[in-house]
Amino acid sequence: MDDHEQTRDRERTKSTRAPGPCGGAVYGLGLIGAAVWYWQQADGFGEHVVGLLKALVWPAFLVYEALKALGA
Repeated sequence: MDDHEQTRDRERTKSTRAPGPCGGAVYGLGLIGAAVWYWQQADGFGEHVVGLLKALVWPAFLVYEALKALGA
């Protein structure tokens, strides 16, 4: 295998990354904030479990409410 083929193989196998460098950090902080919010709102064990599950998918709730407010 010559150098040209090796370079082409390396370019083909490069991994793709997320577009923003801090997207994971923003999601992580949002996850923690949502977990605290839902935890404080819960009264029983079942509500705490549901609250933690909601904290995992908080962006979906955010987008839903934003679209609802825009009338879409």
